[in-house]
Amino acid sequence: MKGIAVVGAGWSGLAAAVRATAAGARVTLFEMARAPGGRARTATHGDHAALDNGQHILIGAYRDTLQLMREVGIEPDAVLLRRPLSLVDAAGHGLRLPPGHAGLAFVRAVWRHPSWSLPQRCALLHTAARWRWRGFRAPTHLSVAALTSHLPEPIRRQLIAPLCMAALNTPPELASAEVFLRVVGDGLLSEAGGSDILLPRRPLSELFPAPALDWLRCHGANVRLTTRVESLERAAAGRWLCNGEPFDDVVLACTATEAARLASTISPAWSAQTGSFHYEPIVTVYLRGRGPAWQDAMVALDDADAAPAQFAFDLGAGDASRQGVAAFVVSAASAWVTRGLQEVAETVLAQARSAFPRHDWTLLRAIAERRATFLCSPGLQRPTAHIAGGLWAAGDYVEGPYPATLEGAVRSGAAAARHALAS
Repeated sequence: MKGIAVVGAGWSGLAAAVRATAAGARVTLFEMARAPGGRARTATHGDHAALDNGQHILIGAYRDTLQLMREVGIEPDAVLLRRPLSLVDAAGHGLRLPPGHAGLAFVRAVWRHPSWSLPQRCALLHTAARWRWRGFRAPTHLSVAALTSHLPEPIRRQLIAPLCMAALNTPPELASAEVFLRVVGDGLLSEAGGSDILLPRRPLSELFPAPALDWLRCHGANVRLTTRVESLERAAAGRWLCNGEPFDDVVLACTATEAARLASTISPAWSAQTGSFHYEPIVTVYLRGRGPAWQDAMVALDDADAAPAQFAFDLGAGDASRQGVAAFVVSAASAWVTRGLQEVAETVLAQARSAFPRHDWTLLRAIAERRATFLCSPGLQRPTAHIAGGLWAAGDYVEGPYPATLEGAVRSGAAAARHALAS
């Protein structure tokens, strides 16, 4: 029986550990924190124990993530509220995709958009058709802003910018057109239901991290929380020593910074590349309000200097225990984080009162994930999964087709497990 060490119990590490354990490997999972989930988890924040560290929204195209949830005993339909994609404002005006075939749904939604003129709608549909005809490919050096510069300003502001910020956590002028088109092709214009928004009905850790940890323990994996891997060394016969303990293969599913540290003497070039990422933070401001029910669980906001949040989520839409609680999300928040979390929270509170004047908003908490995602810039070279013989990397930053998403993390973890099992 092959012994595999998985370092890190985020979504990629848990995916690797579950896949390797299911295949019969003897898995030891190391995690330095007290709980699993990594950058997508539920954390205890004073009296608000059910607050997540951010709004990690799934979509219908996350096939691997949804399948893995089922494998550890979680039925996605029971814990996720499925809604067709809509990018609407607080008044309910905007783009609404109806159910059905993704391409036809997009065409119908664009054609019915209440505020775009006929020439604007035709320009968008013509562009989308050209993207599809080209296989949703773009030159590696091109930015999203350059890719879409010919589109009318309302479409760039009301559709392209929100999609880019939500998917890549990178402003359009700095974002990779190549990755953006891949997300559009696989999510927005793929199979029926692929663009559906899946909103958590339960705290984030209950969707996958905690059930996966329970599943691993029940299936014989050795789970070691609050245990940091301080050393990683080659051993005899092609094996590895993690904290002095021998393993046949090792999967580094920790943060890119930790992976670069552990691999620094083993593969200096890989370590240097992995340690050179630029990151974008995300700030989530939780508010409690009293007022009429929201028409839509997710609302797109016009962000500006005095209004930093791009999206607001009604958390009570799927979870009665969080009735009246809303999450306002500031993506690509590096400029705001420098002003301090308190200023961000107060500015978002004012923004919420302006956007939803009939609610009596009060601040619960603001949470900043300072290294939420890597900056998904044009031509970005991401490190390979293979570091050395029997040593693999897994995570949303590893070379792959998608930006830093839960689906990207899960696919990377599953792939690393396959490599380790086959090596």
